[in-house]
Amino acid sequence: MSETVTGFAYLAAAICFIMALRGLSSPDSARTGIVLGVLGMVIAILTTVFEPTIVSFDLIVIGVIVGGAIGTIVALKIKMTALPELVAAFHSLVGLAAVFVAIAAFFAPEAYGIGVLGNIEGASLIEMSLGAAIGAITFSGSLIAFGKLQGTLGGSPLVFSGQHALNAVLSIILVASIIWLVQTNYELAFWIIIGISIVLGFLIILPIGGADMPVVVSMLNSYSGWAACGIGFTLSNTALIVTGALVGSSGAILSYIMCKGMNRSIFNVLLGGFGGEVDGPTAVAGGGIDKAIKSGSGEDAAFIMKNASKVIIVPGYGMAVAQAQHALREMCDLLKGAGVEVAYAIHPVAGRMPGHMNVLLAEANVPYEEVFELEEINTEFSTADVAFVIGANDVTNPAAKTDPSSAIYGMPILEVENAGTVLFIKRSMASGYAGVDNELFFRDNTMMLFADAKAMTESIVQALD
Repeated sequence: MSETVTGFAYLAAAICFIMALRGLSSPDSARTGIVLGVLGMVIAILTTVFEPTIVSFDLIVIGVIVGGAIGTIVALKIKMTALPELVAAFHSLVGLAAVFVAIAAFFAPEAYGIGVLGNIEGASLIEMSLGAAIGAITFSGSLIAFGKLQGTLGGSPLVFSGQHALNAVLSIILVASIIWLVQTNYELAFWIIIGISIVLGFLIILPIGGADMPVVVSMLNSYSGWAACGIGFTLSNTALIVTGALVGSSGAILSYIMCKGMNRSIFNVLLGGFGGEVDGPTAVAGGGIDKAIKSGSGEDAAFIMKNASKVIIVPGYGMAVAQAQHALREMCDLLKGAGVEVAYAIHPVAGRMPGHMNVLLAEANVPYEEVFELEEINTEFSTADVAFVIGANDVTNPAAKTDPSSAIYGMPILEVENAGTVLFIKRSMASGYAGVDNELFFRDNTMMLFADAKAMTESIVQALD
């Protein structure tokens, strides 16, 4: 394959990737975006495989078969609730791949046309070092994110005295090691870069609380893109450079949007330890609140909603765990059939990753025009007769507005407390993923529905029908 054909093929792949991102910006065009992304990746892979520099297909074919088989099995078996963990795990693999490519390029530079062992071009060493460093941070950081999302590491932030100072010292050593490597080609400097970067990945993510994991997933997505971009320069691969830059920049933009949605500083996200000022669950804010709660049944909830004129649904991770989206759609169809106006309110960090709730509702064929983001619908709660909260907790917690000591203080919330009645489906009175008690449970206008989200919703459906 000539360089001209290769260039045009990579250009076509890049256009497909750009159009894929454009398609994924809206639920209506998301499927088209996914198809374009897959098409772009197929073009990029085939173009790379048939490059004249490829002399053996054995390992490539084995890698494609093994990787493709694993990807297919995971895609068929993974549950929707486990998608955040899956994304974090895949990010770690992208980072590890960048590290391995950097190692291969450092010890066999002739194969990449960047010099000989011990005398590699300075520009290539910079590209290689940055790719390896970002890749190593992405790898170790994603492992921590995976553990926190899966619950094996717990959602509480791990903070210690001198944490930021240690990060600063390690960052200085990392930069010094890159300079040392560029000047000397010394092998020890290369391994120090990788080692410190892995440690930094742990230190950046460990102090971040569970409630902030959606932002972390987005941030690590950006890191994995920049790691791929840096290695693309080392390999002189245009497709990898463009793809990495697209992933890195789009992930950075999404991280900014997520930070805005949680009232976090983007600089704190990049430095690590944001949202970690509070080590554990905080007390319920708002002294003087009656600690008694009101609980009800599916029949009670059905009666209240059937006699309402406007109901706003607030889905959360509990809905995802129970796989209650289809029962919820059925319930809303019955309400609309009875003349009740229904809308869905989505918080930007509901669930465990950006867009988690949107994907689940789309799976249940909920009409896109009924789904609204926080900024669009928050003022509507005061006009709603009922706010039906199904599995959401932290994103509805008034402590974010009333308790300065809370781990979620300052985070914009869905103001469900302004509705006439709040129906809150929850298994127990336990705090949410952020470890913060929800004072909303004790409000006079709140009725708790203690049950599995799917079971309770099905009970309401039976009562409505």
